[in-house]
Amino acid sequence: MSLDRIELRGLRARGRHGCLPAERELGQEFVVDAVLGLDTRPAAAGDDLSRTVDYGTLAGRLVAAVEGEPVNLLETLADRLATICLQDRTVSEVEITVHKPSAPVPHPFTDVAVKIRRSRP
Repeated sequence: MSLDRIELRGLRARGRHGCLPAERELGQEFVVDAVLGLDTRPAAAGDDLSRTVDYGTLAGRLVAAVEGEPVNLLETLADRLATICLQDRTVSEVEITVHKPSAPVPHPFTDVAVKIRRSRP
């Protein structure tokens, strides 16, 4: 069976993640995309929010994680965000992309991002 998708894209939050002292001190904006794989049929059949993902609540939890305890790597932050998404019993799999558009790269660039996929064991 193919899973349905709920996509939350372009979620912005300020965090202090990175390896450089200035990144920890000053912070910067991070942008998160979360693509959730789930079966939306039970929610649709009953028109029932409790049988699907409340993406407003999820967005708040993801922002709190980005604004929370700093980490060195985008990979670590992405993994934390995936774990939060999978805590929702309706989510079977998730793809998280963390964008760091102001990364300290000494050359012109558009974006730096880490994309991970996780699923329920």
